[in-house]
Amino acid sequence: MNSMNDTGVVAGPASGRTSHTHRFRGLAVTGFIATLAAMVATTLAAALAQAVGVDFEIPDGGETIPLSGFAVVTGFFSVVGVVIAVALLRWSARPAERFVWTAVSLTAISMVPPVISGADTAAITALIGLHLVPAAVMIPTLARSLRPRTD
Repeated sequence: MNSMNDTGVVAGPASGRTSHTHRFRGLAVTGFIATLAAMVATTLAAALAQAVGVDFEIPDGGETIPLSGFAVVTGFFSVVGVVIAVALLRWSARPAERFVWTAVSLTAISMVPPVISGADTAAITALIGLHLVPAAVMIPTLARSLRPRTD
């Protein structure tokens, strides 16, 4: 009789690759859902700002930023955030921590254009708030998805 216990078998490379692919896919799906949520939240916040009288007129061009413009720009930069998160998951030893620092830094940098735009105070304040809305949706959601599993 063989008394060896085989319950401690280590998974081979194929299983590790499947798990890694599963994490990438899960992060992409979570990122897609968070992107949609950020787009909706930002567009609703912009509509609310317009409803209370904030004019999103571009000082030099005289045109007003349409609500769809907020959705498109939010969607684009949220997808950029998901790509950064996927890259950090692939190449960083501490992807969640690196992502938070990167995303917070980029959010801070994104607030410079509204401040120097020449718009009125109400528009600048609203635009800064509209940068924080998608950040508040995307950063915690993606950071949570990047944390190591404790299964």
